[in-house]
Amino acid sequence: MLTHHRKPVSLSLVSTDLPLWSVVETAGTLYQKDRDRFHLLLHEPAILDRQFCDASDASGEQVTILPTTTKPRLLWLEVSPYRVIMTMQGNGKYSYRHCWERGMYGLSRYWLQGESLATPEQLRLRNFTRNLTLTGKPEPEHLRLEYELWSEKVQLGSYILNLEIHH
Repeated sequence: MLTHHRKPVSLSLVSTDLPLWSVVETAGTLYQKDRDRFHLLLHEPAILDRQFCDASDASGEQVTILPTTTKPRLLWLEVSPYRVIMTMQGNGKYSYRHCWERGMYGLSRYWLQGESLATPEQLRLRNFTRNLTLTGKPEPEHLRLEYELWSEKVQLGSYILNLEIHH
């Protein structure tokens, strides 16, 4: 039987060699698939897309207009002590899927959708998972994933992904 629980979640991504750091604090729904496999569905808080537009007001003064649109994103994580798959979808122009497995090379795929409705472009990178640690019983509480991102023979940085599920 599939069980699920709504939980507060903190997801962070930090680069150990580049100036990159991101944190998402949100609620997630945790689904238990079997004894050691879980799915976690996160609705990332909306991102504001700011586009600058110059216009003139009634007096002829130049004014900058900042229209904003919200772009909600859906993150789906498949978590086990041996493998993690993270998929982001839902904002229409950009999505990705990462597959990590301890001590192995995996794929990181990015799909970019242009202004036309043509087939999205796909970018494929490799990742090497140095460490994957999942703690918490019977439900996961903390995931730490350390990996390197590669394009052919060029390393694109080392990263640490931390996931905390608050019970």
